This record gives sequence, structure tokens and C-alpha cells, in this order.
Amino acid sequence: MTRASRCGGVLYADPGYELRLLGLRPAAKSGMGRGTPPSKRFLDLIRTYRPSTDAVAAFRARGLLDDLGDALRTVQESPELRDAAATVDENGYEHRHAVARAVVAATLSAAGERGADAVDGLTRDALLAALSSDLHSQSRALPGKVWKAAAMPAMRVMTRTAANRRGALSDGVLPMTGDILRYQARGDGVRQLIKRTIEHTPGEAVTVLAHSLGGVACVDLLAMEDLGRRVDQLITVGSQAPFFYECGALASVEHPETLPGHFPHSWLNIYDPWDLLAYRAAKVFPRHASDVEVSNGQPFPFAHSAYWSNSKVWDAIGTWLH
Repeated sequence: MTRASRCGGVLYADPGYELRLLGLRPAAKSGMGRGTPPSKRFLDLIRTYRPSTDAVAAFRARGLLDDLGDALRTVQESPELRDAAATVDENGYEHRHAVARAVVAATLSAAGERGADAVDGLTRDALLAALSSDLHSQSRALPGKVWKAAAMPAMRVMTRTAANRRGALSDGVLPMTGDILRYQARGDGVRQLIKRTIEHTPGEAVTVLAHSLGGVACVDLLAMEDLGRRVDQLITVGSQAPFFYECGALASVEHPETLPGHFPHSWLNIYDPWDLLAYRAAKVFPRHASDVEVSNGQPFPFAHSAYWSNSKVWDAIGTWLH
């Protein structure tokens, strides 16, 4: 969470950024089960990972295969990966996806430094999908076959059908269920980390930009605690806060209560209708939120992580900030 103007391209400048944030979380509990702990399984998976034939072909076709090899080794040997492993849970979805984003960012950053042409957002997402398909192939939450199917045109038809059944799907088949449950049970640590980040950000007023479950945590924090004028604007992207509120699952405000008076009245909520994890906020929080609809040009689940390569998202943020 930081000022919107600092968020663009952060992974290109610092590919280990997301892994570093994951490493700041409390260590995951191993539970009562026997066998190899999740942290070691995760490290073994990533450190021994070799891209599949399909992934190699995707990077080779764009002249990025050598850059991929160097980037993958850098991430595999990084202290950020080691620290992030300590906080991985049995699912490990978020950690594996952060690894995929780190490798792609490091690959494109290295290519740029040697003078290669920059790729567009759709190409970057295709490369990310190729690595994610490999790394998620053993995920219990979302089997690899589903990830590979997401690249097929038929996935758009499935997404259109699912969009009409958003409420029925949102609490049963999504890979972030484990993260949601963990946040609901132990969300205070996340909220306090966000609060400290806000307090340590330079400047008098801060615009908070949050994605997905991070938007839920920010809404909860700003509703639970009066930070005065420190936060003057909130921007949520692909967030489930409105859904949680209507379900009575928002930690800070129980439906039909309203947000407290100290909550920022300048709230921009960006959503893609194809993203089944994104919800409109203006009708739910009419005194605070304004909605902007965008199209990321991706089927679900890729639509949920494609906001940052969509120029319309940054146009909406830029217009809002001005």
C-alpha cells in the first residue's frame, strides 16, 4: 500500500517486492500433520522448478528464453524466496503466484536493460500464465488443467455463465479461500502492517491503493481506526469488500450499519465484470464509494491479476487523483 504514483512498475524495479512482503507475515503454523512442512515443500518446488516445454516455447517465441533462465535462477537463490517460504500455508497459491510474477518481472526487466523492445500487457499476461500453469499444477485449490484451460477461448463462455452466478461461486471454488479464512481469523496483524506502512509513508496525506483482499483489509482498518487526515483517499481494485459487507462478513461494519464518519469520503472502486472477485461498491456504500468499470481483456481467473497492465485502470486512477 502506497501512493498511487509510486505503484506503477514496482515489480520491474524490484522483482522481489511481493515476496519480501510475504516474508513479513507471521510464520505459518505447521498444524498437527506429519511429513514435510509446507515451507520446505514450497522451497523444494521452486528451487527445483524447470519450465515446461510450453513455457519455454512461450518465452523463446518472444526472444526472452535466456533472460528467463537468468531471472529464474536469481529468484530461486534470493533471500526473499527463503523468507517468504516461512509464511507459506498448505495451499501456497499466493506464494507461487508471487514467484511467477517475480520471475516474469525480472525477465522483462533484464530484457529491457539489454535494449529489447518492451512487451505489451497481453504478452506479459501470457508469459505469466505460462509460468503460473507450471507452478500451480500441483495446487489442490486450482488444478493445473484448469489453469491451462483458461487460455482457451471457451473459458470466456464459462466465465460469462459464471458471472451470472457470482454469489454462488464466490464462496466455494476460488483459490483465495484459504487467505480469506486466515484473514477473517487473524486479520489484525495484516491491518496493523498496513497502518504502520501508512504512518511511515512520507507526506501529510496518503492515498491508499489496494488490490483484492488487500482492499478488504484497508476498508476494515479505515473503518475501525480513526487515522485523522492521514488517509485522504482510498482506491480499491478488484475488491470483495462490498460482498463481505452484504454477507455480514466484514470485520469492521456489520450490515446494515453504515461506515463511520471518519472513513474517507473519497473512495474509488475499480472492477472488471469478468473478474468474479470484483464487486461494485457505490450502491453498497453510496456516501463514500464511486465505481469505475474497466475491461482487462482476460477471462477469469486471469482477469483478477490483469488490472495493472490495463492502461484504463491507470487512466481512471490518474483522473481521480487530479
